[in-house]
Amino acid sequence: MTAKPITLQELPTDLRPDRLPQHVAVIMDGNGRWAKKQGLPRIMGHRRGVDTLKELLRCCKDWGIGALTAYAFSTENWGRPQEEVNFLMMLFERVLRQELREMMQEDVQIEFVGNLNALPESLQQEIAKSVDETRHNTGTKFRVATNYGGRQEIIHACQAIAPKCNKVTSSPRKLTKRSLNAISTPPEPVTQTC
Repeated sequence: MTAKPITLQELPTDLRPDRLPQHVAVIMDGNGRWAKKQGLPRIMGHRRGVDTLKELLRCCKDWGIGALTAYAFSTENWGRPQEEVNFLMMLFERVLRQELREMMQEDVQIEFVGNLNALPESLQQEIAKSVDETRHNTGTKFRVATNYGGRQEIIHACQAIAPKCNKVTSSPRKLTKRSLNAISTPPEPVTQTC
C-alpha cells in the first residue's frame, strides 16, 4: 500500500461509478517471465508483482470497488523450484508484516482462502494476525487465495456429495439440478478463512 496513491481526479472522465464491478479478482501470473524479459532474477518479478497488487488495491479503494481477490499462490505453484517457493513464502510473510499498519490506516479487511495448513508455521501466524487485526475494518475487502486450486475444490465437492448421490438417483448420469437440490447439506468447502 505504499505505492503512489491514485486520486479520484486521475480517474478516466468517462468512468461511470454505477457501472463498476463490486468485486474484482486477479490472478498473479507472469511475474517471473516479466523479470526474465527484463534480464532480472525471477524473484525481482515477484517483488514487482507485490507493488502492482498494492497499486491495484489502492485503485479499488479509490474507485469504490468493495472487494479484491488475488490468486497469489496456487496448489500448482508447489511444483516450482524449492528456492523460488521458499522465497515466495518469505516474501509473503514479510509483506504481511510490513503492510499491516497501512492496511489498518486504509481500513482494508484481509481474508485468506485456500488450504493454509501446508504453509510454513511462521506464515500461518502472520496470516492469522493480519486477519484478526483487520477483522473489523469496513473498507475494501482483500481476499488472498493461497494454496488454492479450482480442481482441488471440485474434487473436494465431488467427494462430499458422492455418497449422497445414491440416495437421490440410481446413476450419476441421471443427476439433475432438481435431484442435486434434494441433497440437503452442501459440501464443506476445502477453503478456510483464518
